[in-house]
Amino acid sequence: MPENALFLLAWFLPELLKGIISLFIIVDPLGNIPIFISLTENMQKAERRKVFRTATLTGLFLLLAFALAGQWILILFGITLYSFMIAGGILLLIIAVRLLITGGLREEDASPESVGAVPIGCPLLVGPGAITTTILNLQSSGIVVTTVSVLVIFALVWFILRFIDPIYRFLGKTGSLVISRVMALLIASIAVQYILEGLRHFGPV
Repeated sequence: MPENALFLLAWFLPELLKGIISLFIIVDPLGNIPIFISLTENMQKAERRKVFRTATLTGLFLLLAFALAGQWILILFGITLYSFMIAGGILLLIIAVRLLITGGLREEDASPESVGAVPIGCPLLVGPGAITTTILNLQSSGIVVTTVSVLVIFALVWFILRFIDPIYRFLGKTGSLVISRVMALLIASIAVQYILEGLRHFGPV
């Protein structure tokens, strides 16, 4: 193997590993499992699979878009990342309140695909943190490393969500109900944090 190829490989693998680890920590599919359970506890197994499939595809396409275009997407719509954080926080806060009051998100005309896209795909899987990390990876490691790391992360997300049903069976209806209420408080806390982080950059908070 030529020296240039060896040098490139020696640079590529550590950068790729760094990108995968940083993105996995932010997306946090394992830590979000209780939230996914609380958002889909009233759905049938087939509906949950549709939700998770939509969430995975939504998150993948969103992060790939930011991996390929980065900050130009925000510039195109004339928004800052901090405005995105505030908007995402408000959305999550509304979701948390609905979970606490009604015990679920489903409406008569709500499809599993809509729940999968929002809020699971965005902003839970792909929120301001994941977008920021992707943009930073793009700037520091380049488009190839960033794109591959996004693909690896969402392959892991799909695998984790694909085998979430045994967790449902283990928890049962009562366990899922308890987790739903506790996770609603956690979602509210995440929402407030997003809002505060966004506001901090527009003035003292």
